[in-house]
Amino acid sequence: MRMTTQRSTGGRHRKITSSQTTKGRIALVAVATGAVSTAGIGGAAAAQIQAQNPEQSTTAATPEIELAANAAEFAASSEAAPQILAIAEYKPVANLADQLTKAVEHNTFRTEIDQALRAPSVAKPAEGAFTSGFGPRWGTLHAGIDIANAVGTPILAVMDGTVIDSGPASGYGQWIRVQHDDGAVSVYGHMETLAVSVGDRVTAGQNIAGMGNRGFSTGSHLHFEIHPNGNGAVDPVPWFAERGITIQ
Repeated sequence: MRMTTQRSTGGRHRKITSSQTTKGRIALVAVATGAVSTAGIGGAAAAQIQAQNPEQSTTAATPEIELAANAAEFAASSEAAPQILAIAEYKPVANLADQLTKAVEHNTFRTEIDQALRAPSVAKPAEGAFTSGFGPRWGTLHAGIDIANAVGTPILAVMDGTVIDSGPASGYGQWIRVQHDDGAVSVYGHMETLAVSVGDRVTAGQNIAGMGNRGFSTGSHLHFEIHPNGNGAVDPVPWFAERGITIQ
């Protein structure tokens, strides 16, 4: 007698309805947004799955339970208190105008020092043609050199110093004398115009006068003398040569 074996239907895959899937997703969303507590999410999800499908193995629901737990942990960590960064309180700078003024003054001072360091220690007194040298001339001592050029050609102080004479002088028409810091005295004659007065402080290369033809002169030129010790003129040509300036 053949016995008919009935095949169990327990191994067949059970179709999951869309309502069940939707409910499972709702449970996950509720967990991720913190709508339910971490303690109740696992039990709530498991109870719901078992009630809807008592024949289905609990193994199938395990991934959803694990995901729900992970989501709950993420939600809990995201709810932690944010880190607060310490930001210094803004305070306006006191006496800003005074500070800016002092900064400008300091910069001006530094600029003046820089210019002074860059300035020549000795300057040529004028540009032009060398027309007469130091020595005897017309029966007298010509105590300086002559440099000829047009009327108004700038005449420059040869070194730093203080003006001790500026104005009319016999034979020179007009002259300027400068007492230099090393004790030397320089003399400039026959000028048409004067740009400095007695007591003025001058620097090497500063414009102090305009060339002219005043006094005992045969044309527009500068008569220049140098007295290294304050008294007694010497030949300016070698004196300038020792300081790197050629007169020719």
